[in-house]
Amino acid sequence: MKNCLHSKLSFLFFALSLISCESTDGPITYKENSNEYVNDWMYNQMKRYYLWNNAIKNQGNLALNPKEYFKTLLQSEDIYSYALHPEKPETAPQSLRNKFGFDVSFIAFEGKYYGVILYVLEDSPAKNNGLQRGQFITHVDGTELKLENYDKLYTAMTAETQLDLKLISYSAQLGFSNPVSVSLLRGFTFSQPITYQVIEDKNTKIGYVNIPHFDVGQAQLYLQLFQELKSVSITELVLDLRYNGGGDISSAAALSIILAPNIKAEDLFIKFEGNQNGGNVDQSFAEALKSNEFSVSFDALRNSHPSINKVYILCGKCTASASELIINNLKPYMEVITIGEKTFGKDVAGFPIADDRNPAKRGWVLYPSIYKLFNARHEGNYSKGINPEIYLNELQQPEVYLLGNRSETLLQGALNNISGNTNKIKTETVQSLPLSAISTDIDPLLQITP
Repeated sequence: MKNCLHSKLSFLFFALSLISCESTDGPITYKENSNEYVNDWMYNQMKRYYLWNNAIKNQGNLALNPKEYFKTLLQSEDIYSYALHPEKPETAPQSLRNKFGFDVSFIAFEGKYYGVILYVLEDSPAKNNGLQRGQFITHVDGTELKLENYDKLYTAMTAETQLDLKLISYSAQLGFSNPVSVSLLRGFTFSQPITYQVIEDKNTKIGYVNIPHFDVGQAQLYLQLFQELKSVSITELVLDLRYNGGGDISSAAALSIILAPNIKAEDLFIKFEGNQNGGNVDQSFAEALKSNEFSVSFDALRNSHPSINKVYILCGKCTASASELIINNLKPYMEVITIGEKTFGKDVAGFPIADDRNPAKRGWVLYPSIYKLFNARHEGNYSKGINPEIYLNELQQPEVYLLGNRSETLLQGALNNISGNTNKIKTETVQSLPLSAISTDIDPLLQITP
């Protein structure tokens, strides 16, 4: 009887132990829409897809705000990955370009300090209120720019929904003139036009093309544009990517197919290297094109290739992502001459991961770095930027010309190189000022199709 009772008690203890283990080790469920519910999902997605997933050791504090929690999962070197909620605008990356439609840099000139308008998007709040490349900002929200405050003012500008600016124009002929006050309200700016022209210099026809962004569906635009440039028999090409922060890989592939001489559809264009889950993926020119561009064929793009064997690319600190991909991945197939300043340094790509557990409600979207990028010769690792072949600071002089003007510093540098003119650009008379904050005008994610 004792043995029987002992056996029953032992079995009961064993059963209770099993129940206890099951309740401890089983999946934990969280209340929907709670921080824990969102962050647990974030953690699992990052452990699967993130390039540096092995560096994520544990879940950490799931009670944190999701935006802050996501940051705890990132490698210190990763400044590109981000998370946003489509119904919470404050979670999206903030920049002057996506809020107001312009880019700015800062200079010292004749003992005073200015913000220089460098790039203005078409049909943006900035453009619609009269902002132009080359104007100087003297005051922001009533505060005069000075050495001790320009950096903080820039950071404050990126966080505002309204800007009150005082501006003044400058030319070598007139000096300072036309002071104006402008009030900008945050607004939307949509796809930007690609501009191009033909420059004739000493019987040489040079195509100049400015591409502001790499959008899905641009292959048809490239086709039409380069058919026209080919029809007028250009023999040199200047590609302006200094304010192109990136975009879609298939769009960049479409342009590369047109530019590179003597390539075949099966030639290797790009190498993706991911974690142990994603592995490595190689894509030919044709495969990269078809990943997101369906309206134009490889052969049609090749037929619009002009008679060029090299390309001059104007670049700078806002040249990033897909623009850097163009520079790096064309090098195995043609001469690439970069002119300007060091590029931003974004050598990773990924795809958006949406929380679609509740189809009736939009959830968080992750944009993690998933792949490192390399060209056909396995050249890459430009996370600190690509150094230009010819270094030129576009802010050499206080007069800043419109893009495409032959007197504009970087374009003039390209034309001089093409013509063999060794005359140097005029000595700098302005001092460029650094910014401590990392620009968020760059596309945080170079997009690929999963």
